[in-house]
Amino acid sequence: MPAPDRYDAVIVGGGHNGLVAAAYLARAGQSVLVLERLAATGGAAVSTRPFDGVDARLSRYSYLVSLLPRKIVRDLGLDFAVRRRTVSSYTPTVRGGRATGLLVGEDRATRESFAALTGSDRAYEAWRRFYGMTRHVAGRVFPTLTEPLPTRDGLRERIGDEDAWRALFEEPIGVAVERYLDDDLVRGVALTDALIGTFADAHDPSLRQNRCFLYHVIGGGTGDWDVPVGGMGALTDALARAARAAGAEIRVRHEATRIATDGTHAEVTVRSAEAEHVVAARRVLVNASPQALAALLGEEPPAPAEGAQLKVNMLLTRLPRLRDRCVDPREAFAGTFHIAEGYGQLADAYREAAAGRIPAAPPSEIYCHSLTDPSILGPGLAASGHHTLTLFGLHAPARLFAADNAATRARLLAATLGQLDAHLEEPIAECLAVDANGEPCIEAKTPLDLERELGLPGGHIFHRDLAFPYATGSTGRWGVETRHANVLLCGAGAVRGGGVSGVPGHNAAMAALGR
Repeated sequence: MPAPDRYDAVIVGGGHNGLVAAAYLARAGQSVLVLERLAATGGAAVSTRPFDGVDARLSRYSYLVSLLPRKIVRDLGLDFAVRRRTVSSYTPTVRGGRATGLLVGEDRATRESFAALTGSDRAYEAWRRFYGMTRHVAGRVFPTLTEPLPTRDGLRERIGDEDAWRALFEEPIGVAVERYLDDDLVRGVALTDALIGTFADAHDPSLRQNRCFLYHVIGGGTGDWDVPVGGMGALTDALARAARAAGAEIRVRHEATRIATDGTHAEVTVRSAEAEHVVAARRVLVNASPQALAALLGEEPPAPAEGAQLKVNMLLTRLPRLRDRCVDPREAFAGTFHIAEGYGQLADAYREAAAGRIPAAPPSEIYCHSLTDPSILGPGLAASGHHTLTLFGLHAPARLFAADNAATRARLLAATLGQLDAHLEEPIAECLAVDANGEPCIEAKTPLDLERELGLPGGHIFHRDLAFPYATGSTGRWGVETRHANVLLCGAGAVRGGGVSGVPGHNAAMAALGR
């Protein structure tokens, strides 16, 4: 029997948000079709084996989980788990000619590390006050993400702390970082959460850095970032199973090329290897960028977006030895390993990149998935001590790569690894595994690479600058609405989008169901 050509909902894009929406709508009894242009669902939340002949399944693009509400996991009955990292972060540095660093994890060890680095408990107590403030905000804001958008005043009242509101929502985050924290390295570690995929200075008047910071410290009501067991693909595989089990139909290698709507009925033009055809729907949910949505509707696109990161995946035969002999590499790499991310270094890197130059000391952060979850490695690799490393570089705007993407990628990668090597007893290159062709197991992705491979506009991992999680005049009830009553945006560019959260997918489904 041929597949029906009319559905209650057509979802354009099979990324994790599209799959969340599909599962919710199908469980509500609606007929749902998901159209994915690539050969598999998952979007940026996938696990792959990027190195030929090597049994290591890496989270190739997105890699940690914080913003995914447990409510979504429970509602959809997902067979998916995360695991808490034993260490939050380690930041190597040199003080008085001596290799040292800041280890943040269990309270006692953290206090001792702060004292050893700064010479007193003052910096540790200031750190606790700063993150006590953000944790209070997290506990008040995170539960609202799967509710209709609060008003600005409503969210402010819910937070109930005027100092915290001013620090996070009104003043550039640099003001609070400098007010709470004195040490340059400690300030830098705090600021990094404001700069993930976001090209901004600590004192940028646009507050785009504040919005990025907020979403990086509210996850789960605590701000913790956890490891997806089995890799990020385990989440999207579970979502696809849940959607199909509820009755949703998923078609891969099917690309939506046009949406026509009168506000009540819609038609989606679909291109596949076999033919081009039209599917009718009562509503369309678009799990793609605002730029892609505009193109599908034939409308004027929004302002261009610009990504600002370098993503590097590596497989090592062993963890490298550190110059700081006081920290075990298994501790240092279990959390977020900050490189060249002092407060002054971040400011310098921003100024250099804004002037069109690769930063002299490119900032980045690394973490080792396999220390927390070795299941992503084949048995032989795990037994022989192999480990994965994921590196995320900051202040690498797409404009730097425009003239020669490949050459600039190679230069930035070499400079970034050079900053890492400065804190190691051995070059990271000596620890790299090799693939079946004898090539080192390392790959790097620039914003232009992400745009080409995933359709991210300008390589922007959030599709556009993040928005504060409250209603404005144009946001609608759930933050997913468009000017067409039966077309909803359920990608990262929705209000309360960005990151691997499923929140835009949930909220678009709620809007479609009239909740």
